[in-house]
Amino acid sequence: MALLEKHAILEKSPTLLLTFSLLVVTVGGIIEIAPLFWLENTIEEVEGVRPYSPLELTGRDIYVREGCYVCHSQMIRPLRDEVERYGHYSLAAESMYDHPFQWGSKRTGPDLARVGGRYSDAWHVDHLIDPQSVVPESVMPKYEFLAETKIEPTYVTDLLNTHRMVGVPYTDEQLEQASADFTAQADPMSDFDGLLERYPGAAVSNFDGQPELTEMDALIAYLQVLGTMVDFSTFTPDPSR
Repeated sequence: MALLEKHAILEKSPTLLLTFSLLVVTVGGIIEIAPLFWLENTIEEVEGVRPYSPLELTGRDIYVREGCYVCHSQMIRPLRDEVERYGHYSLAAESMYDHPFQWGSKRTGPDLARVGGRYSDAWHVDHLIDPQSVVPESVMPKYEFLAETKIEPTYVTDLLNTHRMVGVPYTDEQLEQASADFTAQADPMSDFDGLLERYPGAAVSNFDGQPELTEMDALIAYLQVLGTMVDFSTFTPDPSR
């Protein structure tokens, strides 16, 4: 009762209420923002996490451009129901090269943090062209135009260089080979050994099954890498983090 009476003092005094509200917001803001100044210390380094390949990065830009993030998060919270449905909870390191990151809790569709390798390329093509053909209850719009939109690696070197400027550790070799790696990843008949050395684990495939390189290829290349970089069968969290 005494506590309620003390709280009533705040409720009846606009000045005190404003002062304490600002204090609470300030303390909360400091707690959330201060760690970002020591970001390298707050993100646990995890073996296997690498920058996106040129084609994957292009696909990621298409993913953002088309607003896929509005309905699909890429953050599995450490809650039993989420882990059982989607897989291992998301690690900060998995998004360390994302600008902007795709974390969030708003979901109209399922979380995509572990979608890589879960479905075939053909499934993704069918799903993007006509979502209801594979998921009848889906409210997702059709993206068949992606398979009709050809792309070239004209600006892909500039794209990688821009991400290097904000901290993504692309090497000079990766920048020099960006155009070649861009086309090689979507051509299983190409000489893609260098691509796999620069981007271990990258999926090499004619993703949409067409001879031309399209936005569909890039988007599926991105989707197929999500959640595949970390080997969770050997991953052990650092208890000091």
